[in-house]
Amino acid sequence: MKSAVQAYIFLGPETGKKNDAIGDVRKKLAAAGALEETVFYAGETAPGAIATAVQNHSLFAQSRLFIVKNAEVIKKKDEIALIASCMEELEQGTALILVSDEFRLAAGLDESCPKENRKVFYELFEKEKSEWIRSFFRREGRVIDPEGIDAILELVENNTDALSRECSRLMLFLPKDRPAGAQDVEKWLSHSREESAFTLFSRIASGDVSKAIECLHTLLGAKESPPAILAGLAWCFRKLRDYLSLLQNGEPDSFELKKIGLSSPKARSDYTAAARRYSAAAADACLALTAEYDILTRAQGAVFETVLMDRYILKIFQTAA
Repeated sequence: MKSAVQAYIFLGPETGKKNDAIGDVRKKLAAAGALEETVFYAGETAPGAIATAVQNHSLFAQSRLFIVKNAEVIKKKDEIALIASCMEELEQGTALILVSDEFRLAAGLDESCPKENRKVFYELFEKEKSEWIRSFFRREGRVIDPEGIDAILELVENNTDALSRECSRLMLFLPKDRPAGAQDVEKWLSHSREESAFTLFSRIASGDVSKAIECLHTLLGAKESPPAILAGLAWCFRKLRDYLSLLQNGEPDSFELKKIGLSSPKARSDYTAAARRYSAAAADACLALTAEYDILTRAQGAVFETVLMDRYILKIFQTAA
């Protein structure tokens, strides 16, 4: 029995809510019996191989879930036709989810997905982000002041998955007898993570290639995965693009900077330096490179990750205007 209802497209940069939506689909399928789950990365696995896996019948699993990440790279007509055909002809008990951080996929893919199953998960608005953090602390029996909230938003990627992870870590260190402030947050986030994608971006913004490579190797030596590093840098380059848009209308004031999450002097210094080196077109090129190397590092595995990441950093520096 065929059904198109189990085809889904989940888009946008809000990783936490996107993962929750995938979890809901997973839960529904698992309720029907033994679930077999397979994850593909478009660009790493050929669309033909994905289509074959989806269309092959399983003798053992009662339900199957296929997740295709980085689906925005499926652009060729024959590739679109293959995946669209899978979406329209799914077996009962089989679900196919296309996932991307972008806001739109190729038209042929969109048209093959039921409208009610196509969702875009946008980044939280400024008020929503602040309230999310405040509520998280309240659930844990803690209090955080507005400056502390601003500090978290400047040091953590703008999605509920990253916010939840870092706020949970902060619970181990922050004071219980008073509201947590910006100094507490900055102290303990940097204590628990001396180097991060954010400090790597700071090196990139300053134009210091040797320090950037050194920071990268520290992260890799601490077993930080290339996809996690690249996800953080993608967030930084999107933030840079927002900052460059503000600059088009003249020097932004404090309120405008705060709206895009640049309140602290350190954050403003980093993005001011980056804006001197990268144009809007260069920032877009950096985002494209980041997506490309996310696919490459996943495909090549741990043996080549240092070489690939070194090459990525050098290309990022070459992209500077």
